[in-house]
Amino acid sequence: MAEEKKKLITKREIGLVVGILVGIIVYLIPISAEALSKGGHITLALTLMTVVWWAFQIAQPAYVSGVFLALLVIFGVVPLDPATLAPDAVVPAGVGLITANATETAKIVFRSWTTQNLWLIIGAYLIAAAVESSGLGKRIAYSYMLRFVKDYKSIIVGIFVLTLILSLLIPHPWPRALMIMSVMHVIIKASDVSKEDAVKIGFTVFAASVPVSLIFLTGDATINILAADYAGGLSFVQWFLNMGVPALVASILAMVLIFVLFKPKKEVVINKEDVRANLASLGNMSSKEIKTLAWIIIAIALWMTDSLHGISTGWVALIVGVLLAFPIVGGILTPKDWGTVPVQTLVFLTAAMAIGSVGGATGMNDWIATTFFGGISSSALANPFVLAFIVTVIAMILHMLLGSVIAVMGVAVPAILAMTGPLGISPIVPTLIAYMAISSHYIFPFQHLNMLVGSAEETGGYTQKETIKMGIPLIAVVFIVTVVVMVPWFKITGAL
Repeated sequence: MAEEKKKLITKREIGLVVGILVGIIVYLIPISAEALSKGGHITLALTLMTVVWWAFQIAQPAYVSGVFLALLVIFGVVPLDPATLAPDAVVPAGVGLITANATETAKIVFRSWTTQNLWLIIGAYLIAAAVESSGLGKRIAYSYMLRFVKDYKSIIVGIFVLTLILSLLIPHPWPRALMIMSVMHVIIKASDVSKEDAVKIGFTVFAASVPVSLIFLTGDATINILAADYAGGLSFVQWFLNMGVPALVASILAMVLIFVLFKPKKEVVINKEDVRANLASLGNMSSKEIKTLAWIIIAIALWMTDSLHGISTGWVALIVGVLLAFPIVGGILTPKDWGTVPVQTLVFLTAAMAIGSVGGATGMNDWIATTFFGGISSSALANPFVLAFIVTVIAMILHMLLGSVIAVMGVAVPAILAMTGPLGISPIVPTLIAYMAISSHYIFPFQHLNMLVGSAEETGGYTQKETIKMGIPLIAVVFIVTVVVMVPWFKITGAL
């Protein structure tokens, strides 16, 4: 134990030093002001330093993000807009329009707080807290299992179906997977499932959370909303229209892979008595459950009709979330439920979104696109199938190297958008293709937080062995979905 702790500390310390060195080296690399502004150069150095820190996990990501956000503002990387300068304004010699422009930089850095994006996450977590505390989530899970599950095959299918159903109620894959896993523990214990087969079931719970979470915008309100923002601010309906079918295909293919790769050692015979007992222990449906279900139905209805009433998804989630604490209409949430809203996730996402917005304002995104992707023929990119293939390759390679969905989204997507923008391609196409490639694939558990959360004895019970076994053939699934499915689908939806 002591040796493992020592190794972990050493890795973090190395990562800290490596990140600083990368930032310094990048800043010292001579780049002409015509190619990249001074602010863009500083942003590039700070961004790569932060990505290295995220990859090495030198500290909880929010702490790293906090440093990144503060340094962007301190260095004032966003150039002053000449239109806002007074006629007699004096710009310091030798600096040009780049100044210690903290005020303008802060507006860009924290722009995500002035839109619905982060408020959607706050509202979503409040709704999730109500679903959990009211008992509604467990009631749905136990009821489904009792009615539809009878053997190993139906367990696997049931996990995917429950993940889909609960993705409308619990907008984060971790608590959703952990809730389903608690139901699986009851079934495993009641049906005398072997340890080997129990591991396969546990693995399926968390593997299912990866593609299924992409079907609805609220399936993963933490990262989906980041992709939606890059794609031009997609609504709930727009997300489902463009991403629902490809993500559903990815989910089905993932389920087929599990059936092929993780066959049961012996057939599982479900003993439903314990499941029935757990459901009975919940008693009759309480008023809290009824109110929670009613508000969720209202929220879903408003999300699906946002094009009619004009209220964005985030504001609906926030209003419904807080009303669940009001007397008469709610009474489900209490002051302590604010503790379920992850401040660290909000800080982390603020930084991830800032990479794209500040990178655009300083010219960093355009420079990356020109420098690294400039050799790619524009005529080749004009072919949507070639475009999908190239974007998928770039996204997957970066994901394998960095091991972080957020980090890759922050660096790759803005550059890919800068590369495809002159071609007149809707940002929906490259963004969602890149996001599908990044967020639906993994080889090692650390490359996807959903898989990492489950790779512990007390959660999913599986190891790196099962993850690699699934991850290698999953590469083919990613290319099938991004190239064979998404391109024709985008032509149907009108995105292409």
